[in-house]
Amino acid sequence: GQRVGIVGATGSGKSTLINLLLRFYDVQRGRVLVDGIDVREWDTAELRRLFGLVLQDVHLFSGTIADNIRLGDPAISDEQVRRAAEAVHADRFIAERAGGYDAEVTERGGSLSVGQKQLLSFARALAHEPTVLLLDEATSSIDTATEALIEDALRVMMAGRTVLAIAHRLSTIQDMDQILVVHHGEIRERGTHQELLAQQGLYYKLYQLQYTQPPVPAP
Repeated sequence: GQRVGIVGATGSGKSTLINLLLRFYDVQRGRVLVDGIDVREWDTAELRRLFGLVLQDVHLFSGTIADNIRLGDPAISDEQVRRAAEAVHADRFIAERAGGYDAEVTERGGSLSVGQKQLLSFARALAHEPTVLLLDEATSSIDTATEALIEDALRVMMAGRTVLAIAHRLSTIQDMDQILVVHHGEIRERGTHQELLAQQGLYYKLYQLQYTQPPVPAP
């Protein structure tokens, strides 16, 4: 599948694309097509089963770690839960907890670090074997200790899948097959990382803002 990164300033409309794909609300004009079919013609549950959604803010509920990965789907076996956790390195911290996969998680995951919660959300997405992976700022608030694990887990998750990744940190989407630059609700630029830099447009300005250090004032 193709890997597409989506960037743009806050409020530019990046997350709206995901909301429209999943039919959290519908377009007023035009159409959104999945496999050539208008999303409004899909059965909503069937449509959403195609997608694995990973958000910046991970929603965990009271229950076991396995329950949070399975997310209420009885068709997902214990073995599938374990395989998904191992693939994204979540098994490392799960093994350290009393009870392992049966360890209780408090609502909102108060006993887990930000990185651990994100790894659980990756395992959850992987266990459901989505056709398309949707990442909405999925790496913007991770702790340094887990950053390398997260980056490797992302590579595992994206392998062989269509990926739509909204990113604040441009470093996370530089290797994407295509990058879309959204500005005021419109796609203004598209291309690879190098192509967009060469255009010296909106993407170039975003890159400069993130990677150009301001001059140190003279004493």
